Amino acid sequence: MFLIDKEKNEAISISKKTFQELEFKERKHLQEWISKNTDILGERLLIIQKEFSGFDDTKERLDLLALDESGNLVIIENKLDDSGRDVVWQALKYASYCSSLTKNDIKDIFQKYLDAQGEKEDSEKLICDFLETEDFSEIELNSDDQRIIMIAANFRKEVTSTAMWLLDHNIKIKCIKVTPYELNGQVLLDTEQIIPIVDAEDYLIKIANKKQEELINREKKQTRHTIRVEFWTQLLQEMNEKSDLFKNISPSKDNWIGCGSGYSGLAYNFVITSNYARIELWINKGAQEDNKEIFDSIYKFKGEIESSFGDQLDWQRRDDGKGSRIAYWLRDVNVFNEEDWPEMINFLTSNMVKFEIAMKKVLRSVFKK
Repeated sequence: MFLIDKEKNEAISISKKTFQELEFKERKHLQEWISKNTDILGERLLIIQKEFSGFDDTKERLDLLALDESGNLVIIENKLDDSGRDVVWQALKYASYCSSLTKNDIKDIFQKYLDAQGEKEDSEKLICDFLETEDFSEIELNSDDQRIIMIAANFRKEVTSTAMWLLDHNIKIKCIKVTPYELNGQVLLDTEQIIPIVDAEDYLIKIANKKQEELINREKKQTRHTIRVEFWTQLLQEMNEKSDLFKNISPSKDNWIGCGSGYSGLAYNFVITSNYARIELWINKGAQEDNKEIFDSIYKFKGEIESSFGDQLDWQRRDDGKGSRIAYWLRDVNVFNEEDWPEMINFLTSNMVKFEIAMKKVLRSVFKK
C-alpha cells in the first residue's frame, strides 16, 4: 500500500504489519471492529450475537452471528494472522447448528445480546428497521441456507481450496483477507474479498444461484398468493351476504384492503397476515396535519363509538406516520390453516358490519353530511 504525496508527486510506501506485531487480539480487537462496522465484510449486516454458544450438548462458540438483508443467518469466523486448517470445518458445524433456529429463537438471541450490551432496544423493532418491514409477523428469518463469512490476514491453501469447492456446490461462503498497515503511528486496515474470485466463472455461478433462488421464492409466493385469494374470495362472499359495504370489491384482486367509506381519504379495510387479522378505518387524507385533525375529531366520540360497537377499539393516531387508524384485532390466527377459516371469516365480517354502523353517525357529524 502506498500514500501519494501530491506536493512531491511521489508514492510513499506504507509498512505492512501483522496483527501480532501490533499486539491486536482476535476477540478484543478484530471481532469488535467487525461488530461495530460490518462494511469490513463488504456488506450491510445486523450483528445479533457475539461468542454465541447456544448449541445443545456442546460448549463451542461461534465468533459472530448476524442477519443479512434477506433475513438469512450469517456465521462469521474471524481469525488473525493465520486462518488455521480447521476454520472451514468450524464454520460448517456452526452453520449446521444454526440451521434449526426459529424466528423466535433469533429474536430472543438478539434480545439477549442487546441486554448484555446495555442497549435499551427491542429486538423485534430493530430487526424490522434493518429489513425495512413494518410488521415483524410478515418477516421470514433463516428460511434459506445459512451463509458463512471467514476473515483472516492469511488463508491456507487447504482452506481456500475447500471454500471454492463449497462455493461451486451452492454453499454460500465468502473469504475476506485483512491486512494491517502502519503510518506515523496510525493503523490502517485493508480488506480484500478473495473468495468468490471476481471472474467470469464465479459470475456465472452467482447468476445460476440467483435464478434458483428466484424460482424457489416464486413458488413460495404463488402458493401464498393462491391461498390468500381463496380466503379473500370466501370472506367477500360472506361479507356481501351481510352488508353492501364491499359489494364493488372484486375477489380476483390480491388485496386485503377494501372499500371507501364515502368520505375522501377514509377507507374500511380488512388486513390479514400470517398470525393476526384486523378490521380498520384507515385515515389517509392529503397532508399529515389533515389526517391528525380528522382522527382527533373522530376520537372525541370514542365512548359513543365503542359503546355502539360493543368493545374497545385500538386508536392509533400514528404521529410518526402519514396515516392513522382505528382498528379491532383478532390475534393468534393462521390464514394458512383452512380449518380456521369459517370462524375467522365470521369474526371479521360480523365485526366489520358492527364497526361500520358504529362509525356511520359519527362520520356524518364530523363531515357535516
